[in-house]
Amino acid sequence: MYSFILVVHNLVRWVALILGILITVTSFYGWLGKRSWSQSGRRLAVAYTSAMDIQLLLGLLLYIFISPITRSAFQDLSAAMGNPAKRFFTLEHALYMLLAVVFAHLGSILAKKAQDDAGKYRRSALWFGLSIIMLFLGMPWNRPLFPVF
Repeated sequence: MYSFILVVHNLVRWVALILGILITVTSFYGWLGKRSWSQSGRRLAVAYTSAMDIQLLLGLLLYIFISPITRSAFQDLSAAMGNPAKRFFTLEHALYMLLAVVFAHLGSILAKKAQDDAGKYRRSALWFGLSIIMLFLGMPWNRPLFPVF
């Protein structure tokens, strides 16, 4: 069970990262190029936030119930903070990814509430950009694409 959920979580992260980069680039391009807001941008934003929500649910499932890393870390939290790998997955990864999800949703919500096209693109560029930064900071880049197989 752990291996399957970890592999799915690992694969969906690449989907989320690609969608996040696409919506961020599209938002900056629309804002700086003074383009009109399009439904395709909105659909891309929804796809990105949906991928982030799936990641959050899978991550919480791993974090709270399944992961042997967090289970052992919570048994002795002070020792886990001294171990860089355990600290990363117990504290840093969870914090960065939670912020990435929050920023992604803010980008989607605040862009929808903006009055003009430039405001929609500006807000989405800012918040989706922050979300992508959090993704880059919190992703375990040393993990292979298929860690179990």
